[in-house]
Amino acid sequence: MSTIFTKIINGEIPSYKIAEDEKFIAFLDAMPLVKGHTLVVPKKEVDLIFDLENEEYKDLWSFAQEVAKKIKSAIPCVRVGVAVVGLEVPHAHIHLIPLHKMEDMNFRNERLKLTHEEYVEIQNSIINS
Repeated sequence: MSTIFTKIINGEIPSYKIAEDEKFIAFLDAMPLVKGHTLVVPKKEVDLIFDLENEEYKDLWSFAQEVAKKIKSAIPCVRVGVAVVGLEVPHAHIHLIPLHKMEDMNFRNERLKLTHEEYVEIQNSIINS
């Protein structure tokens, strides 16, 4: 059975895509902790990030690094935090979260409810940075 991320990758579910290549995709989190919260996902459906082959693992982090740089350029923040939790979706992924303070990365925080227009504005800001 396909994960929600595989459905996004296949275009079955819409997303606010930030970057994509043949192996990876980055898109805005549908339930962000802060504006610019982005998920970086391998297109290969693998549950655990450490189950990726060595080269895929390294390439995923290189892709995430480039996306994080774009986020940092586009979203005012002190830094871009990184988290690999993997409990909510059984498909390996990296959270890139613009941070002002440590509490911004608390997954117990209430999630933002953004409008379509806000998502598009954030998406365009990151893509064009």
